[in-house]
Amino acid sequence: MDSTFNIKLWKTSVYKGARKTTHTVRWELDGREWRQPFGTAALAESFRSQLVVAARRGEAFSTTTGRPLSQQSAANAVDWYGFAVQFADAQWARTSANNRKVVAKVLMASTVALLRAPVPSHIAMVDLRTALREFAFNMKRRDQAAPETIAILRWVERNTPSMAAWEDPAKVEAVLSALSAKLDGKPVALSSVKRTTRVLNVAMEYAVKQRILRENPLPKGRGTSPKTSSAVDKRSLVNPQQAALLLDAIRRRPRGGERLHALFATLYYLGLRPEEAVALAVSDARLPVEEDVDQWGELLIHTAQPEVGGNWTDSGEIHEERGLKGRAADDMRSVPCRPALTRILREHVEREGLKPGDLLFQGEKGDMLAGSVIRRAWRTAREKVLTPHEFESPLGRRVYDLRNTCLTNWLNGGIPPAQVADWAGNSVPVLLATYARCIDGQLADMKRRIEEGGDLPDVGA
Repeated sequence: MDSTFNIKLWKTSVYKGARKTTHTVRWELDGREWRQPFGTAALAESFRSQLVVAARRGEAFSTTTGRPLSQQSAANAVDWYGFAVQFADAQWARTSANNRKVVAKVLMASTVALLRAPVPSHIAMVDLRTALREFAFNMKRRDQAAPETIAILRWVERNTPSMAAWEDPAKVEAVLSALSAKLDGKPVALSSVKRTTRVLNVAMEYAVKQRILRENPLPKGRGTSPKTSSAVDKRSLVNPQQAALLLDAIRRRPRGGERLHALFATLYYLGLRPEEAVALAVSDARLPVEEDVDQWGELLIHTAQPEVGGNWTDSGEIHEERGLKGRAADDMRSVPCRPALTRILREHVEREGLKPGDLLFQGEKGDMLAGSVIRRAWRTAREKVLTPHEFESPLGRRVYDLRNTCLTNWLNGGIPPAQVADWAGNSVPVLLATYARCIDGQLADMKRRIEEGGDLPDVGA
C-alpha cells in the first residue's frame, strides 16, 4: 500500500458561519493537503491529537486515505471488483429483475470510473462495458462468458483499486462526477443521477455491514442529492381530437391494428400502466352482456408484467410477473370501464375468439404482447397524425403519456383525488405532486369561492 512518513501538521482552522462554527483539522502528506471538519473544538482537538501521537511514534500515513496505517479499515484487503461482484450477487435474490439490471449498470459505470490504468487498445470500450454489465454483475450469466469476455474481466480485476479508494474524498468526488456524465460528456438526467446515488449508497452500507469500510463515504447533507421533479409536463398531454386521430391510425394498421387499437383505447380511457395492461386476462374484464353493451363495465387489475429481458429474470422469460406497483403482492384494484371502452373490448374479445383464461391483449402468436411492438405502433401513429413540429415536441411522446392524459382528465372532471388515486394505483400525495400542474378549468370557480369570503370592510374616516 502507498504510504509516507513525510507529514506536516497544521493548526486547526476555525470558520464562524451564520448558523454554526466549523473546526477543521489540516495536515499535509507529501505536499498534498488533507482536511477533516468537525462541529466542535473538542472533537477536532481529539482527532488532531491522534494524528500527532501517530506521527511522533514514527508511524507511516496512507497517501490514499490520509490516515495513520493503524487507523486503516479492512478496505485495503478487499479489491473493488471482487466486492462489486459480491454485492451484485447479494442483491440478486432480494430484488426484481429490473433492479438487478439497474444495479449492474451502476456497478459497471463505477468500475470503469475506478480503473487505475487506461483501457488497452485491443479492448473496445463497448466490449468492456458489456462484459461487466452482462456477465460480471449478472449472477445468472457469469458462467456463460466466452473466453474473450473472461480475458477482459481478468484485466479489469487486475486494474481496479482496493476498497480504500472509497476512503479518499477526492476519489469519491471523481467517481461521482464521472457517473453524472454520458459517454459524450453531456450530463445525464437528474433522475438517473438520483438512481445511481441510491444504488451506490446501498453498496456502501453493505460494505460497512461487512466491516470493509468504517463508514459510508458518500457525501451527505444539502445539495448532494439532485432535485428532480415528478410533475407531468402539460405539453405531453393529448387532447381528445388528437387521441381520436392517433387511435384511429393504430386501428388502420395493416398488421394487428384492431388488436392494438383495443390496447391503446384501454390505456387512454382507464389510465393503466402498459405493464398492467399486457398482464390482463379476459376474465379480468367484467363486461356487460351483449344486449347491455352500452352499460358500464369493470376491469380488475392485480398483476403487472414489466419487460426487462430474459437475462435478468429467474424464469428466462422477457417479462417478469410482479404485483402492483406500491402495493402488497396479492393486492388488486378495480377501475370502472365506460360504455365507449366496453363496446371496444366486447368487439375485441368476440373478433379474436378469446376465452376467459386467455390474455386480453395478445401478440400475433397468442403470447405476451411485446413492448417493442407497442412502442413502434405508437411512434408510427404519431408520425402519421402529428405535424413535424408536434412530432418533435413532448406531445404524446411516450405511450405512458396516455395514462397521464387519462388521470389529468379525471382530475379536471372533478373526480376527487382520493378516488383517482385508487383507480390509478397511486397514493394521494404522489398523485397531487405529479398532476397538480395539469389540473385546469376550475379557476373561475375557485375565484368565486375566494370572493365569497368577502372583502375587508371600509373602515376609513
